[in-house]
Amino acid sequence: MPRKGMRSICFNPKTPSLSISRYGTTTTASSSPSSQRTTPASTPTRRQSLFPDSMMDQIVESAAVLILKWDPESSSYAKVTSLFYESKVEAQQFIHCVNDLQKAMHFLVTEDSSSEKLILCQSLMQVAMKRLQKEFYQILSMNRAYLDPESVSTRSSRASARSSTSDYDEDGGATTDDEIRVASDSISDVEQVSSVAMDELKSIAECMISAGYAKECISIYKIIRKSIIDEGIYRMGVEKLSSSQINKTDWEVLELRIKNWLEAVKVSMRTLFNGERILCDHVFAASDSIRESCFLDISKEGALLLFGFPELVAKSKRTPEKMFRILDMYNSIFENWPEIEAIFSFESTAVVRTQAFNSLVKLAEFVRAVLSDFEASIQKDSSKSAPAQGASVHRLTIYVMNYLSLLADYSNVLIDIFRDWPPPMNFSLPESFFDSSDSEDSQVPAMSLRVAWLILVLLCKLDGKAKQYDDVSLSYLFLANNLQHIITKVRTSNLQYLLGDEWTAKHETKVKQFAASYERLGWGHVIAAIPEISNPTAVMTPEEAKTVFRNFNASFEEAYRKQRASVVPNQKLRDEIKVSLARKVVSNYREFYETHRLRVGNGEREIKSYVKYTPEDVGNYISDLFFGMTESESSSASSSPSSSPRWRHWRIR
Repeated sequence: MPRKGMRSICFNPKTPSLSISRYGTTTTASSSPSSQRTTPASTPTRRQSLFPDSMMDQIVESAAVLILKWDPESSSYAKVTSLFYESKVEAQQFIHCVNDLQKAMHFLVTEDSSSEKLILCQSLMQVAMKRLQKEFYQILSMNRAYLDPESVSTRSSRASARSSTSDYDEDGGATTDDEIRVASDSISDVEQVSSVAMDELKSIAECMISAGYAKECISIYKIIRKSIIDEGIYRMGVEKLSSSQINKTDWEVLELRIKNWLEAVKVSMRTLFNGERILCDHVFAASDSIRESCFLDISKEGALLLFGFPELVAKSKRTPEKMFRILDMYNSIFENWPEIEAIFSFESTAVVRTQAFNSLVKLAEFVRAVLSDFEASIQKDSSKSAPAQGASVHRLTIYVMNYLSLLADYSNVLIDIFRDWPPPMNFSLPESFFDSSDSEDSQVPAMSLRVAWLILVLLCKLDGKAKQYDDVSLSYLFLANNLQHIITKVRTSNLQYLLGDEWTAKHETKVKQFAASYERLGWGHVIAAIPEISNPTAVMTPEEAKTVFRNFNASFEEAYRKQRASVVPNQKLRDEIKVSLARKVVSNYREFYETHRLRVGNGEREIKSYVKYTPEDVGNYISDLFFGMTESESSSASSSPSSSPRWRHWRIR
């Protein structure tokens, strides 16, 4: 007759002595080390005093009655009925009976390993193990819905919360019976079933492992639980793909796969792998090596598939459009890293941690490479391309700043990505461009410097494009518009936290300088055409007054004709330029107009032939500037401001 598990039974140094249990069988009673040392276990008088034949017979008889009752080979009832489903009390008696039988076998083998009673015990043990094996499978399969990782995770988290407040409440007082009852009632039916099933699995597993039938128990557990993990991964849209398949996939389809993956990581870390680790730790709490082996075989394939996907995507062709999804993937692993380390903490599951880390490395390399390509694309943007119409914001400025402002939303992971990445050889910022002293103390110096560097590269390209304007004043308006757009994007995004207030203040000063240069070059000859009246009572001849009015008319019309198509998209900058022009042009002209208007002629008709514009006219024309022109307005524009179809009154302050 085979003696399966005999070696583990016979040579278990922790097996205790026996005493009568509450079920009429035996339980453990610790024997003193000194007695074990002084009296040999094979001494007949010692055996009879500790374990008389009557007690042995009682143990075997009680075990035989209960075990044979549930033998599926000899009872049709036992074949179709679940022991643990039919009677929880009898199921626990069965477990205790098997444990006592094992202890009896341990005692018998030290006396006579060929005794008929020992052979009978072993036969009963084999029947019991088949029953428990069947029960283990039935509990796992029938309670599949209640042992899903989400239910297990929820049950575990609530159990932890209850245990932390089971003895004392927040104020340090003892928890009352009513509070315990309320907490118990709050547990859902699903969690209750899950909890009972987990405890039953644990008791069966401990019994089978102790009896030397761990292999049969583990095999069932791995098959059923691995199918749950694999099915969960598949249902979340994570499939096994090769690098060639990734490269051949259209971006729209790949982006959808990435979205599925992002959700899969969230669910996997919160429930799927977390719940499976909790269940495995609970069921096989008696053996660290078994629970490690089980969790490895159950989760390894699915986890490697999950965390291997980002590495495949990171090896695909680099394009700017992939940047933000790549950052999403990096952020997902980055944020879940503590959970990854906790769930896959076994030495044997280090391969999963390594795969997740390798994906982080590859994703970081992708981000760095794309950002280098992005910088190169700015530098390669042809300076011969047409300048922005009306000296407005250039398309390159809009594209670059939109890209950088979106990148700034990922500053937390970009800080990590760029922390150990050395700057390029030609990386150098002027001291006035970025406050180097602040950047040394900043929490994000590397990322801040790289953003500042990319903006500097953009400004250098814009400076080259500004030179394409024939009118130098428009060059300065172009620079003012584009720099103002950059500042606005910085202030309204997370770029502000990367670059700081001082960076913004310095560049706002430059905008004012560009605007002042525009006024000087675009309107300086208009302002110069109006003589300053230092002495209001000074006499000016009618001819001199006529000359001044003629010069002003010509200068103003020329400036208006050149600047009429100009655009200032930013309202704040537009208002500042208009107010400044109104103060310098309208105010001086009003003073001269009121003093010398009546000296240029005797009648209203003669006066109008020299004085073409009132101060209100001039103010309204200036107010009409910087909105640009439509194509029809541009084609019908004349040299006279009076042809303007739009009039916007501007209050001079």
